[in-house]
Amino acid sequence: MQVSSPKLSVSIVSHLQAAMVRDLLGDLDRYCQTYPLEVILTLNLPEPLDFDVSGFRFAVVLQRNPSPKGFGANHNQSFSLASGDFFCVLNPDIRISADPFPALIACLADLTVGVAAPLVLNAQGAVEDSARKFPTPFKIICKALGGCKGIDYPLSNQALLPDWLGGMFLLFRRAVYQQLGGFDQRYFLYYEDVDLCARTGLSGLKVVLTPAAQVVHHAQRSSRRKLRYLAWHVQSMLRFFLSPVFVQVMWRKARKALS
Repeated sequence: MQVSSPKLSVSIVSHLQAAMVRDLLGDLDRYCQTYPLEVILTLNLPEPLDFDVSGFRFAVVLQRNPSPKGFGANHNQSFSLASGDFFCVLNPDIRISADPFPALIACLADLTVGVAAPLVLNAQGAVEDSARKFPTPFKIICKALGGCKGIDYPLSNQALLPDWLGGMFLLFRRAVYQQLGGFDQRYFLYYEDVDLCARTGLSGLKVVLTPAAQVVHHAQRSSRRKLRYLAWHVQSMLRFFLSPVFVQVMWRKARKALS
């Protein structure tokens, strides 16, 4: 009996980024043909599309929000519409030049792994710090004063097991995303990925970055240029530091260090 390939559901949320979305969908259409694919595209703000969503090999489910939602709420909404065995959170500012999904799905074949992500490069080809240790107030202050620079984990050809992964590209088994309850929607923007990876680890599952899959990230860095985004960043940071999730992960690290 022939076993069908697992189906992938990809959630993309646009914030007046139609040109980036068009290019990313083109990448998915060109390079990602290993598995059946569907895309749930959410327009979080009113914007015209200068491309036909029916012009791709895969189905595109188009959602137009009547009012803007936060990062987590948008992807949770997409998950409610998704039919795939795997659920991918994907930023519009990602570009793909080779299919990353076979290597990521191979990681998730290990049922002790809860979420997998590719190695993320910037537009100049340098490695981004998308795999990080959990933030702490001390580390935030250190960075604000110009210290604590560099990446948190040394890179090699082997998979990494970081504390958390940046939310620009995350792949989950459907059952895991559902089990975790998806993103915590109390975070409007920023730290949703930290919180979800922390809850993944607390549930006994691993967070994995595999260099066998690579993508390019054209980061916007809005929180460094706009006060509104900076305020959201600070609010989310404080919410995480005051959350039971942060207390649990720090307690677990302390116990491990003392054992």
